[in-house]
Amino acid sequence: MGHLLFEPFADNEFLRQSFYAGVLVALICAVAGTFVVLRGLAFAGDALAHGVVPGVAAALLFGFSGVLGAAIGAGVMMSGVSVVTRRYRLSGDTAIGLLFVGMLALGVIIQSRSSSFAGDLTNILFGEVLGVSNSDLVWQFIALVAVCVVAWLCRRPFLLLSVDDGLAETSGFSVKKYHNIMLAMVALTVVASFQTVGTLLVLGLLIAPSATGALFARRIGIMMAVAAVVGIFSTYVGLLVSYHANVAAGASIVFC
Repeated sequence: MGHLLFEPFADNEFLRQSFYAGVLVALICAVAGTFVVLRGLAFAGDALAHGVVPGVAAALLFGFSGVLGAAIGAGVMMSGVSVVTRRYRLSGDTAIGLLFVGMLALGVIIQSRSSSFAGDLTNILFGEVLGVSNSDLVWQFIALVAVCVVAWLCRRPFLLLSVDDGLAETSGFSVKKYHNIMLAMVALTVVASFQTVGTLLVLGLLIAPSATGALFARRIGIMMAVAAVVGIFSTYVGLLVSYHANVAAGASIVFC
């Protein structure tokens, strides 16, 4: 049994690197995903995950950093939702839905200009968990620290927002300000995670472990801890399944 469960990681440097990256992504998503679940931001998180596609596609097409492109795409998505909601009096869900579809389509259009269209698009949507480098791990660790710092400093307004906007307002916190900070934290999580599991699957790691934590925990810290354990366990099992069954690694992690 040991040779099935542990030897693949002992013998395979790429698999170990993938596991380290998966652990970092699981921890980032556990922190941000807890507030996504409590605040009811699953649709916004999905839109942000797809909103980075044109930025990454443009980065690959013109030869600059995919992470930078993803950050620009996420920023445009967040700004677009705010402008459409404020100026055209559409509901937040409608604005998100419009930009979600538009940004995804724009990303596919941009990527279709690439000579390796199908391969590049697959990498964007489903990630390259088996191709993680040391620099990717460093970047993901920095993102983890940043997300944890934001969550700690803003824990009280975030919790109040998750209960009721009016309660946060009467407690002296700006709903708009802290809602945008929360979205920025989710955007950073998406940008840090897309290279590992891809934009199409990152929402699974944001939602599923934290939703599991919500079933068993009544305190934020415990919910995050459960989400982290579920995410790390799923990463390990998903990579094992991928190794032994020769199936997609990122999708196996999210499915677990």
